[in-house]
Amino acid sequence: MSEIHGKIYWSELMTRDYEGAKSFYADVCGWTYSYMDGMESMYALAHAGEDRPVAGIGDMDKMQLDGNLPPHWFTYIAVDDIDAAVAAIKSGGGSLKRDVFEVPNIGRIAIVQDPTGAVIGYIQPAAG
Repeated sequence: MSEIHGKIYWSELMTRDYEGAKSFYADVCGWTYSYMDGMESMYALAHAGEDRPVAGIGDMDKMQLDGNLPPHWFTYIAVDDIDAAVAAIKSGGGSLKRDVFEVPNIGRIAIVQDPTGAVIGYIQPAAG
């Protein structure tokens, strides 16, 4: 196993008040923001005085997420092999909520539900 397997890899705030959330966390945590190409209006990478971002903030409306879903923080756990992790989740009593999908230069992701009902993301980070 790699040194990141099983570790918390990423957290992101999904909100319907994107600008308000960015302002709040800038004031409270001192975060500054950068953006992936073309994502300025819907997803911010939060920085805490570091080059590497510490979290993300997404606009639920512009990302067309379920209108009944409340604002929330969402966490991703790193795995070495997303397909093996999904198989283990299913055999352990969990379920797949969103099929494995790829985000270019980020990695392969699955959204799952554990046997207790909690929903979480698993990510096999892209090489490099």
